[in-house]
Amino acid sequence: METSAVSLASASLRAARRHAIVYVLSASATFTLGSALVKALTADFPVLEIVLFRSAVGFLAMLPMIIRHGGLAALKTRRPVGHVMRTVYGFIGTVTSVYGFGVLPLVTVTALGFAMPLFLTILSVPLLGERVGPRRATAVLVGLGGVLVMLRPWQVNAEPMPLGAVAIVMSGVVTWSLSMINIRQMGDAGEKNVTIVAWYSLGTAFLAAFGCIAEWVTPSPWQFAALVCSGLLSGLAQLLMTEGYRAAETTLVAPFEYGAIIYATVLGIAIWGEWPDVWSLAGVAVLIASGLYIWRREVTLGIRR
Repeated sequence: METSAVSLASASLRAARRHAIVYVLSASATFTLGSALVKALTADFPVLEIVLFRSAVGFLAMLPMIIRHGGLAALKTRRPVGHVMRTVYGFIGTVTSVYGFGVLPLVTVTALGFAMPLFLTILSVPLLGERVGPRRATAVLVGLGGVLVMLRPWQVNAEPMPLGAVAIVMSGVVTWSLSMINIRQMGDAGEKNVTIVAWYSLGTAFLAAFGCIAEWVTPSPWQFAALVCSGLLSGLAQLLMTEGYRAAETTLVAPFEYGAIIYATVLGIAIWGEWPDVWSLAGVAVLIASGLYIWRREVTLGIRR
């Protein structure tokens, strides 16, 4: 009887893990589709207008959750300054990534986004008081080296990567890292997730609306649908990712987020003919390896040094 119960529990665990992996892979694919749609929209719309639609649609998609948590009561907070900082950091990160999708290959922006754990590790020392030992410090340096390999500044005769655009995207990655630290600090102080996300969506939509007044482009019905769809895809990706992390251990599902780089490579080739060269692929591999190592030290081993 006990053997049967153990077998059923084991089968249930395996099924949950399979579902979790499917959720995370689906989330990565959905996120990449949304990014590709954003890249297509940058040809006709200002960056801030795209950000406005994504934020506004994201907030509207959250309304059922907000209602379940008490409606306006879900927006009550004792940390208004924290929400302002989170909104500013996240807004800069969103704007720079949307800008990057318009001027850089899809896979490049996607890969640079995975540099966030490196900066999160660096910033955790002064802002969270964490210790970073020689192993994680080495992994950070190796990961930053992977970014340099992607940019290959030593190839003076090759077609140069627009370093200004890369610098803008990387500055956004840094602010996203600051945003993650801010979320952690508010979470440790007892702030609810729904409150953090709701205020971020509202704040980002407000800043984007104010910023795009002077260069507003009225979309056609099809363009309007595409702008709304970009927001829906972003929201759906978040929901799928959340379900994946709820269904199984973080140590199991987190590596599958890197599927986004594969999807971005395929879409970049199929739609825009963005064939990555050997240096780009090598840089991405180094970046992924260093990110996975830092993640393993942090999550699997529970080591913060």
